[in-house]
Amino acid sequence: MNDTRRFTAQTQALFYNLKAKPLQQMLDFDYLCQRTTPSVAGIIHPERKGFHKAFFGSAEILIPIYTTLQEAVMKQSQADVLVNFASFRSVYASVKEALSTPSIKTIIIVAEGVSERQTKELIALAAKNHKMIIGPSTVGGIAAGAFRLGGYAGGEMENLLRAKLYRSGSVGLVSKSGGMMNELFNIISRATDGIKEGIAIGGDRYPGSTLLDHILRYETDLDIKLIVALGELGGAQEYEIIQAKKEGKITKPLVMWISGTCADIFSWEVQFGHAGARAGNEQEQASKKNEALREAGIIVPESFAQLENTIAHKFTTLKESGIIRVKEEVSPPVMPMRNQTHFTTTISDDRGDEPTYCTIPISTIIEENKSIGDVISLLWFKKKVPKYFSHFMELCLILCADHGPAVSGAHNAIVSARAGKDVISSLCSGLLTIGPRFGGAIDDASRYFKEACDKNQPPEEFVEMMKKKGIPIPGIGHRVKSKQNPDKRVELLKEFGRKNFPATQYLNYVLEVETETLKKADNLILNIDGCMAALFLDALVSAECFTQEEINQIIEIGYMNGLFALARSIGIIGHIFDQKRLGEGLYRHPTEDILYLHNDENESSL
Repeated sequence: MNDTRRFTAQTQALFYNLKAKPLQQMLDFDYLCQRTTPSVAGIIHPERKGFHKAFFGSAEILIPIYTTLQEAVMKQSQADVLVNFASFRSVYASVKEALSTPSIKTIIIVAEGVSERQTKELIALAAKNHKMIIGPSTVGGIAAGAFRLGGYAGGEMENLLRAKLYRSGSVGLVSKSGGMMNELFNIISRATDGIKEGIAIGGDRYPGSTLLDHILRYETDLDIKLIVALGELGGAQEYEIIQAKKEGKITKPLVMWISGTCADIFSWEVQFGHAGARAGNEQEQASKKNEALREAGIIVPESFAQLENTIAHKFTTLKESGIIRVKEEVSPPVMPMRNQTHFTTTISDDRGDEPTYCTIPISTIIEENKSIGDVISLLWFKKKVPKYFSHFMELCLILCADHGPAVSGAHNAIVSARAGKDVISSLCSGLLTIGPRFGGAIDDASRYFKEACDKNQPPEEFVEMMKKKGIPIPGIGHRVKSKQNPDKRVELLKEFGRKNFPATQYLNYVLEVETETLKKADNLILNIDGCMAALFLDALVSAECFTQEEINQIIEIGYMNGLFALARSIGIIGHIFDQKRLGEGLYRHPTEDILYLHNDENESSL
C-alpha cells in the first residue's frame, strides 16, 4: 500500500451495523477535540431505517440510518471512512462492496475470526483499488485532536484525557495490539508532546495494512517527527521494515519494540492471544526480531521497561535540535451533563413566545391567510406545497367529510353514541372501522397504481395481473354507483385535477384501467378512493418539491389514509352530535334483519 492519506477534523465516517456505545464514543471524542461536525455521517443497517438518536456534546442529534451502503454513500458522499462492525460471518461481503465504492477510502474491520482466505482476497482488492484496510480484529486508531477510527481506540474517557489525545502531538504510533496501543498512548504522552496519529493494525496473521504501510505514511507526514512501532513475535512484517530502512525509505527516527520475548524461556512453541502471535521459526521470535531491527539502525530499547525512557531521550534530542517545536498546551472541554429525551419532533415547537408550524410562527400563518391545506402541508410534509396541492387536500376533506349514516364508520359511531359513550370514544369507534374495505383502500390504490404506471405496464395487463393474484383492484368498484350512475364526487375531483394540475399522468392511467374493468361489469368504476389516490400521486410528482425517496416514504407511511381519517372525522363527529341532540336511546339491531343459523341441519348445509 502506497498511501499518504490523513485523518482530519473534517473526516467523516459511515458506521456499518448499529452499535450504540462505540458510535457514541466516537462522538464524545469529537467533543473533546472541539470538532464542529460529527465524525459519524450515517449508519448502515440492513434491517432498519430511520434515525439514531445520539449526543454531540450536550445536544442530541439524529444520525440517519440507511439500509444499504449504496444509499448511504449517495446521501453522504463526503464520508470516506467505513467503520465496519459487522460480524465475522457477514463482514466479507460488506467490505468487498465498500472496496468497490469510489467514495470510501479507508475501511476499519473490527470483527475477529475472519477467515485468512477472505482476508487475503480483500487485501488484494484493496491494493487494486488503492484503498486502505485497518484490521481485521482491530480497535481502529486515533488521529489526535481530529478523528477516532472506531469507538474503542484510546480506551475510556479517562484514558483519552490522561494521554492528551484531544490535541495533536509529534509522534506517529503503529501497533499490532489494540490494548498495548492504548498503553503506549500513555507512555508517549509522558515521554513526548503526544501522538499525531496512532493505529492498531489488528492481531491477525494477515492484516489489511501492515506496520510498514503506516510507518511509510508517517514518513510523508510533515507533522510527525518521531515514529514508534510495536510488533510481536510471529510473522515477518518487521523484516520488511528492516529492508525499507536499508533502502532509505525510512529516514525519520523510529523507536521499535517486539513484544513476546518471554517466549524464549519456554522449550515449546507458544501461542499468544493474537492469531498471528506465534513464532513458526527462529527468525519469528521476538528476541531475534529486536536484534535484527537494532542491527539495521532502528532504535530498540533493551527491554519493554526501557521503552518510555528511550522514547523520551530521542524526543528530547529532536526538541533540542529544533526539529520538534512543542505546541502550546490546550485544555479539553469538560464533558457536559446530558438529559436523554424520549420523544423527537421535527414539525412544531411551542417553547417560544408563540407556537411554530415547521419553524413558521403561527401569527405569520394567520397574517398570510394560510388555509387548512397549507397547515396540513407544513405539519404533514414539513414544507410548503403549491396552491393547487393544498386546494386538492381541502377538496378531499370536503368530499370525504361524510357519506351518510349507513357506512360502517358513521354507523359504529352512532351505535356508540346511543350507548351513552362520550364524543371521543364514539369518534374512535368510527375511526377504527377504517381499513382496506372502508377508506383505507386509498393507500393501497396509491401503491398499486404508482408501481404499474411507473413501469409503463399496459392497463389490460395490470388488470389481468391483479385478477391472477386474486386481489380486487383498490380504488375500483362501488356498491351503489355504476357507469350509468357515476359518483359525483369523482367527477368533481377529476375536473379539479385536469383544470389545476400541471400534469395528470396517474389519473390518465387509472382511467385507462377503468376502461378495462368496465368491460367486466358496470359497477367496476373508478371510485372516490381511487381518484384521490391517483390525483395525490400526480400532486406529489407535479409539486417538484419532493424527492423520489420522499414520495415513496409518503406512500408507504399512509398519508392518504390520514387525509381520509381527518375528513371523515368531521362527519362522524357530526353524527355523534346529531344522535345526542336527538336524545336517541340504546340501539338494538332488529332481529328480522338477522339470519339465525343454529341447528345442526343448517350448519351442515353451509
